[in-house]
Amino acid sequence: MSGAAIAALIAAIAFVLLVLLLAIPLLKLGRTLDEATLAVRKTHEGAAPILGEAHDTVSQLNAQLVHIEGIAKNVNSMTTNVAAMTAVVSSTLGSPMIKAAAFTYGVRKTVSTRRDADAVKAARRKVRADRRGKA
Repeated sequence: MSGAAIAALIAAIAFVLLVLLLAIPLLKLGRTLDEATLAVRKTHEGAAPILGEAHDTVSQLNAQLVHIEGIAKNVNSMTTNVAAMTAVVSSTLGSPMIKAAAFTYGVRKTVSTRRDADAVKAARRKVRADRRGKA
C-alpha cells in the first residue's frame, strides 16, 4: 500500500465517521419533526369542534344583540316622548306655579314683616310705659 492509498483510506474512514456523527442529529431532528406533525394534527382535530362552538356562540350573541337593539330603540323613543311631555308640562304649569310660589313668598314675607313690626311697636310701648311709671 502506498501513502496515497493510506491517505485515501483515512479520508474515507473520516468521511464515514463524519456521516455517522451527522446522521444522529438528523435522525433526532426527523423524530422531532414527526412529533411536531402529530401535534399539529391533534391540534387541528381538536380545533374544529371549538371553532364550531365559537361560531354557534357568535350566532346566538348576534341574535341577542338584535333584541337589545330593539329594546334600545324603544327606550330612545320613550325618552323622546318623556322629554316632549316634560317640556309641555313645564311650559303649561311652570309659569303659573312660579307665579303662585312668588305670590305665597310675598304674602309670607309681608305677614312676617308686619308681625315683627307689631312686636317692635308693642316692645316700644312697654318701654315707654315703664319709663313713665318710674318717672
